[in-house]
Amino acid sequence: MQLVDWLIVLVYLVLSLGLGLYLSRKASGSLVDFFVSGRSLPWWLAGTSMAATTFSIDTPLYIAGVVGNRGIAGNWEWWSFGISHLIMIYIFARMWRRSEIVTDAELTEIRYGGSIAALLRGTKAFLFAVPINCIAIGYAMLAMVKVVGALEIWQSLGIAPEASSVKLWSVLGISILVLVYAGFAGLWGVVATDFFQFFFALLGAMIVAVVAINHVGGIHQLIPKVQEVTQQDVLAFFPLTVGSGGISWSETAGISASTFSAYIFLQWWAWRRSDGGGEFVQRLAASKNEADAEKAAWLFNIFHYVIRTWPWILVALAAMVIYPDLADRELGYPKLMLDFLPPAMLGIVVTSLIAAFMSTVSTSINWGASYLTNDLYLRFFHPQARESELVLVGRIASVLVTVLGAIAAFFATDVATVFRLVIAIGTGPGLVLMLRWFWWRINAAAELTAMVAGFVVGFGTSVVPVIQIPDFGWRLLVTAGITGVLWVVVMLLTPPESDTTLDEFYRRVRPAGPGWKRQQLRTGLAPIQDLEHDLKRVLASILLMFGAMLAIGGFLLLKPLTGWVSLVIAVLGWMWLRQIKGSRE
Repeated sequence: MQLVDWLIVLVYLVLSLGLGLYLSRKASGSLVDFFVSGRSLPWWLAGTSMAATTFSIDTPLYIAGVVGNRGIAGNWEWWSFGISHLIMIYIFARMWRRSEIVTDAELTEIRYGGSIAALLRGTKAFLFAVPINCIAIGYAMLAMVKVVGALEIWQSLGIAPEASSVKLWSVLGISILVLVYAGFAGLWGVVATDFFQFFFALLGAMIVAVVAINHVGGIHQLIPKVQEVTQQDVLAFFPLTVGSGGISWSETAGISASTFSAYIFLQWWAWRRSDGGGEFVQRLAASKNEADAEKAAWLFNIFHYVIRTWPWILVALAAMVIYPDLADRELGYPKLMLDFLPPAMLGIVVTSLIAAFMSTVSTSINWGASYLTNDLYLRFFHPQARESELVLVGRIASVLVTVLGAIAAFFATDVATVFRLVIAIGTGPGLVLMLRWFWWRINAAAELTAMVAGFVVGFGTSVVPVIQIPDFGWRLLVTAGITGVLWVVVMLLTPPESDTTLDEFYRRVRPAGPGWKRQQLRTGLAPIQDLEHDLKRVLASILLMFGAMLAIGGFLLLKPLTGWVSLVIAVLGWMWLRQIKGSRE
């Protein structure tokens, strides 16, 4: 890091903090202003913010580790969530916007009634705001600490502290920086800066990819060199082989058959965000209207899966070739930056990683604080609180969430391991979260059981391994299976929600499907949603998005057959989607 690099970083930080503080005036009016931007976000800003939120400094490090240890097919660990994200576009986005909530936890007392619904709301708010959210903040901060260490930033300033001190002071400094940025700006400040941070972070990823591949000698040199340095089938998009005997499991795959199967057939619907969830709901609820919420969800999927997947993967492959003996594969990304980027360009890329980090962690802080303020303080401690008091509580809650996230970062060591931990403790309640929108019989007791059971079983198989299950896929299956049995039994043993509660929820959201026939008859209101039509659109969009994503990868990695087949699938998906839209009109 030379003087010019530090100046670029400093200018960026000053501009970002200035913009955030300037927009803090928009967040000071009320709870809705602070946490959902007064429900006035345009779709392009909401969608870009969703993409920026999922693009953190940990992401390129995580993917470098995944590709280096498990091959490209290992990315199905996060690619599989694309299925639920596409379902979010056509099935859930408009319903979330119609519900007019501040947090997804608030929906529980709209969908359910009584003391169990209140307990569910409080439990969900605490679990999401503190352990789950703070672990997520922690692994983003851990990635930042790794970058600080790998780039020898302290040494460039003439300081040579011990390793433990570097980690401690890095975490404290980053925590204070993000707290100042997120604690005052509210969601308006977060999404406005997200818009610039996303494109800056994407530019940085592309710069590293181009420089790294050119150093290796181009794509045509990269591909054979990757195959020379590993015994695994790193370049395969699927851990499968096609032979005379048909399709079989690749013996050199970096992931097991059970794990890959869990990604494709289980993880996307069993996870706690199967119906959108969390920060995405915050953006959807903040959109101007239902149409904008749907557009925002589509824009996020395009940015997240189609556009930015391959720069990260190309960098990971180049790191395998250049650093074949690197013990921690996650450090390949920052090492490439340090070794091959000239001054000024290094400053731009380091700044892009800081931008990615700030966009994610500022969102997590604001999101976690929304639970503590809206679903705990306002709901249980001071229901008559004034709006100015709630904004103040929101800022104090931001401090608390940041401190807990910093503690999590200090004790974590591996980004990919923590990412899997987040998946493990969040697996289980997903099916209930989807069904509650379409089946009146789901009650608060069932959702509470699913949420707590999923967390406890996931914790018991991952953090404190009471149940020893080495294979990650089987671990997810056991968690989802035990959770499923428990919530079904509890639902059958407890009474359904009252007709009054169910009718009011139906009037507000107007979902479709056979699960609301009784409410349709009682209220005399037809559903707004056409579920059959929307499910067809989901299937078409799956073909379109995954086909486009794999087509780009096929052509980039000199797999023309894969590229053309994937492109044809994408075009068929696009034509089907247009035909479905035309038939509706």
